[in-house]
Amino acid sequence: MMNARNKLNNNSDDIYIDPDEPVFTTGVVCRILDIPIWVLKQLDDEGIVSPKREKKGDTRYYSKKELGKVQRCWYYLNEKKVSVNGLKVILEIEGGM
Repeated sequence: MMNARNKLNNNSDDIYIDPDEPVFTTGVVCRILDIPIWVLKQLDDEGIVSPKREKKGDTRYYSKKELGKVQRCWYYLNEKKVSVNGLKVILEIEGGM
C-alpha cells in the first residue's frame, strides 16, 4: 500500500481537497481563473463571495466551491456585461446568494 509521502511524490492530482476547504489565496485564484484582483475585492465587498480570513485584513482564502462561484460571476460580469446589482439578482434566482 502506498503511504501519503509516496502519494505526494508520485502524483499530486491524487490529493483530495474538500470543496469547502479554504486553501487558495487571492493571488492563486487570480492565476487559476485568469481574472484581475479587483474582481475578487469587489465580490468580497459586495458580499457575493466571502472568503475565509484568519483576522480582519488578513489574506483571503477561497475554497474550490468559491472558485466556481467566482468563475461564474466573472463570466456574467465580463462576458455578458451584467452589472453587480444584476449579478446579485442572477445569483439569487440561481440560489447562489
